[in-house]
Amino acid sequence: MPVRYPANTLIAFACTLLERTGMEADKAAAVAEILVEGDLLGHTTHGLQLLAPYLSDLAKGAMRGTGMPEVLADFPAAVTWDGRRLPGPWLTVRAIDLAVTRAKVNGAATVVIRRSHHIGCLAAYLKRVTDQGLMVLLSCSDPGMGSVAPHGGRQGVMTPNPLAAAWPTEGDPVMLDVSMSVTTNGLVNRRRREGGRLPGRWLVDAEGQPTDDPEVMFSEPPGALLPIGGLDHGHKGYALGLLVETLTSGLAGHGRADPKEGWGASVIVQVYDPALFGGKDDFLQQTSHLAAACRAVLPREGFERVRLPGESGLRRREAQLAQGIELYAGILSALEPWAAKLGVALPVAIA
Repeated sequence: MPVRYPANTLIAFACTLLERTGMEADKAAAVAEILVEGDLLGHTTHGLQLLAPYLSDLAKGAMRGTGMPEVLADFPAAVTWDGRRLPGPWLTVRAIDLAVTRAKVNGAATVVIRRSHHIGCLAAYLKRVTDQGLMVLLSCSDPGMGSVAPHGGRQGVMTPNPLAAAWPTEGDPVMLDVSMSVTTNGLVNRRRREGGRLPGRWLVDAEGQPTDDPEVMFSEPPGALLPIGGLDHGHKGYALGLLVETLTSGLAGHGRADPKEGWGASVIVQVYDPALFGGKDDFLQQTSHLAAACRAVLPREGFERVRLPGESGLRRREAQLAQGIELYAGILSALEPWAAKLGVALPVAIA
């Protein structure tokens, strides 16, 4: 029988740890909510697993727990912030709220953020936009790291550079969150920690040989993650990774050309209001028709039915809100030392 925890209990636990490590209450609440939302959707490498390293960076000053971003540019539909190493989830939620407000006036609005700390699971932000009948694009890169090789290369230059997007239909929203690499640093780290290998040859070692061994990422010199598309079609993921870098660090005006500052993110948020384009009703007619057409396709062998992006995550979210969240093994044990140090009781599982 899996051990499960109420979502609100986990949010309160995470929030208290962050506050007692020096983060302002509103920032701690935003970070805790986004991390738990990641677990609700099933993104277990980008949910509460991130809390321990967030606390570590906060404690040593690599993440700032107080203050506000600096506004570098502010036009009606384009805003640029310097995040000043503030918590990424809090900055991103604020950016989304601002973009939503501006999009309802201008049709579309973009907020880019330089020098944010890590922003967690991108999928965790999407529903708050689609619930308002709007469309969102969200992407990030980390100019302080280089773990993904360009196609044909053997050394890491970029990060997995996820691209997320979501839009409403007459039913559930369509929600996607796709990295521009075959796998993520989080999964590689987890498999190494557990002494396992990856499901496929998703890495190259320092000699450029494909492998499923996560240890190559920690050798000297290190190997690299392959771009999405792998050995045969990695030129596609490579090109998309370059696009994400340009949309994030390029538009924000700060990235790999600047001195490294540690674990962080360059971020872009774009929100569209369909009502100010072809019209909300016509938008929903088109998105709903396409969704229904995809679902109606006969599945091939090995598939029960055709699903839409985000469908499984939304069902998992509903079930875990009702039954409790099943945390991945090792997450709470990594947080036990922090709880003991800060005098915070561990969350109580559902009986």
